[in-house]
Formats: sequence, structure tokens, C-alpha cells
Amino acid sequence: MKKKGILIVVSGFAGSGKGTIMKELIKRYDNYRLSVSATTRNPRPMEEDGKDYFFKTREEFEEMIDKGELLEYAEYVGNYYGTPRAFVEETLNSGKDVILEIEYMGAFKVKAKFDEAVLVFISPPSVEEVYNRLKKRGTETEEVIRKRLVRGKEEAEIINKYDYIIVNDDLEECIGDIHNTIQSAKNAIRQNGDFIDDMIKEFDQFLSK
Repeated sequence: MKKKGILIVVSGFAGSGKGTIMKELIKRYDNYRLSVSATTRNPRPMEEDGKDYFFKTREEFEEMIDKGELLEYAEYVGNYYGTPRAFVEETLNSGKDVILEIEYMGAFKVKAKFDEAVLVFISPPSVEEVYNRLKKRGTETEEVIRKRLVRGKEEAEIINKYDYIIVNDDLEECIGDIHNTIQSAKNAIRQNGDFIDDMIKEFDQFLSK
């Protein structure tokens, strides 16, 4: 029996390296697919509909909201962003594992609608390292960095609602840890309900002969 894929929701502090990690996972392992978000913002040069985003009009997006076609959504700087349920479910049914990189409020919305989702939080080894990585970017003022750290404290207080935490001290080790964690999660009882139900039916059929 072909097994469904699982949905992995990844969050992390600013400077945790989650974007780099996701790209490396997709590059190295054939079974992972990044979730494609829907948005009402205009496409940027070189962006493709269905690959980078599903580009929607505001009316189309609000219709998706009304029909319950989004696992989560939010409005940011005048544009909607959200996770289409159909894309996730179709990809999972094909046997591929879907990775959704999103902040914690969106992660909990997804979990509320998709209980099988596995929540993973990525963290640098210390707050000092968070600060150093943000400082090293050279693109943000001290005021902006402080705001990110304040946000980081909020995130730290909800980490215990996640299923796993992975510390990104060494990039290679972190990628391996996340891959191994996902593979282990695929064997969890809650991910194998269909297989268990089929086994029970097979026992009944065998014993009724």
C-alpha cells in the first residue's frame, strides 16, 4: 500500500537559518516538496504562477477564504498570503512530504485544521547567536534587531507547543537532524491510521475464511 506523505510545518527565530535549511532539504532529498502559498500581491520578475506562488486577485482569494480552501491565511501590508489546502492534500496523496515554512501563529492555524501536521521549530544555540546572526546580515538597524529579539521572546514562550525543536549550531548536522526527525515522524501511530485499519480488515477477512 502506497503511504501518504506527511505535512511538516517549520518555524524558527529570525537568524535560525530555516530558509537555507529548507532549500537544502529540497535539493538533497527527492521526497520533499515546499508548500506553494497563494497571494494577492503582484508577481515579481522571474516569478512563476504555481511555482513561486499561486497569484490570485483579491476577489479570488476571499472566495477561497469563504469556501474554506485555505489551511491558514493572513493579511500583510495590504496583501493576503495563505496556504491552499488542495495543493497540500494532492501532494500528500501522491506520497510526497510537504514542508511549510511559516511563523507560529500560522503554524497553529494549520495544526487546528490538519491534526496530522508535524510542527518543527528551528533555533540557533543561544540568544547571543541570534543577535550575532542578525547583526552579521548588515541590513537592519539596532532598533529593528531589537524588535526581532522582542518577537523572539514571544516565540520562545510557545516552543513547547511544537512537536520537535532542532538546534542549528552546525548547518550540515541540522539538515541531517531535520531529515531524520521527519523520517521518524512518518512512523508515528497517528501517521499510519489507514495502514492499521487495513490490517484489521485483512485479519477479519483472513479469519472469516
